Amino acid sequence: MSLSVDDYPRLVALRHDLHRHPEVSGEERETANRVAAFLQLNARPDALVTGLGGHGLAAVYESGQPGPTLLLRSELDALPIEEKTGLPYGSSIPGKAHLCGHDGHTTILTAVAMGLARSRPARGRVVLLFQPAEEDGSGAAAVIADPVFAELRPDLALSLHNIPGLAIGKAELKAGPVNCASRGLRLRFAGKTAHASQPETGTSPMPALAELMPALSRLSRGTQSDPDFRLVTVTHAWLGEKAFGIAPGDGEIWATLRTQTDAGMAALCHDAEQLAQDAASRFGLGLSFSYHDIFHHCENAPDAVAALGAALDAEGITWSAGSLPLRPSEDFGRFRALCPSAMVFLGAGETRPALHNPDYDFPDNLIELGARLFLRAIRQQLG
Repeated sequence: MSLSVDDYPRLVALRHDLHRHPEVSGEERETANRVAAFLQLNARPDALVTGLGGHGLAAVYESGQPGPTLLLRSELDALPIEEKTGLPYGSSIPGKAHLCGHDGHTTILTAVAMGLARSRPARGRVVLLFQPAEEDGSGAAAVIADPVFAELRPDLALSLHNIPGLAIGKAELKAGPVNCASRGLRLRFAGKTAHASQPETGTSPMPALAELMPALSRLSRGTQSDPDFRLVTVTHAWLGEKAFGIAPGDGEIWATLRTQTDAGMAALCHDAEQLAQDAASRFGLGLSFSYHDIFHHCENAPDAVAALGAALDAEGITWSAGSLPLRPSEDFGRFRALCPSAMVFLGAGETRPALHNPDYDFPDNLIELGARLFLRAIRQQLG
């Protein structure tokens, strides 16, 4: 399951090609096609399943012998953010860019595929899942719900994510929660417009919005290492029309709710809804609310952590619990309902810009490190 020096220029070229042509959640058709074409030419999977949960792709490598199914997962989607790196392979699509490293994670999995093409596992099978729509929290659920995925159901699921601020060659890994639960809450308030000279003849949501924004923020407490951690971030608000002659009748608040665990999220949703309902009642407003971008918390199983830890040790990669759990969410947490699962975080460099920043770019030298780690884990688990 080894890779040669000659493999990496092709892999870097693939990563740059994916970076140049980003597609956001739910639009990853051409990204999946590019990956599929590379796999068919360079990695000869025993089966290539397309259209999983939308534009998902799975490459299957069989041993021909009984044994467990090991799933490795990466993500296909980019972000709706304008890139500002100035790189020669920078995004060619305005307002969209790979600023989280999914182009690099996907390239790591194609590198693993190249290794598997040369040497299948001794027992069981490996499923390399290139998942769509991670960034909006819908992709893992859609893949798992796809009837075709039942034939690929894993016994162990592993994944990785790069983490700026940590030196390359180091990793963070632990059992238990590693990514917070989060969801977007959209509150809609309905009143009655009026002439700006007679605001008393209408019902404005302005007092409710002015009260609620700081009140929602005050629901926050603790840090992500605390089991009862809560963070509410107001991300957007609007009020009435863009006009000076109209007192507003409608308004919205958007807020992101974040907790260490799913149980904590249920309690935070209740408290946020109660605040909104109380305000709407006191100010005579109609209220509706909805939830978006729903992420379950990501929890590493001890068995899966042991598998990744053994591979890290064998590859000489220093690891610790570090800053885990992280505040950002990850929809890989959905896979823990199927089997033991774990995500490891590989350092992307201490001075690299943060994820989702317009000047972020995935470090190409992580391709080899990530591929070595996963190939080692496959060898240790399946021979």
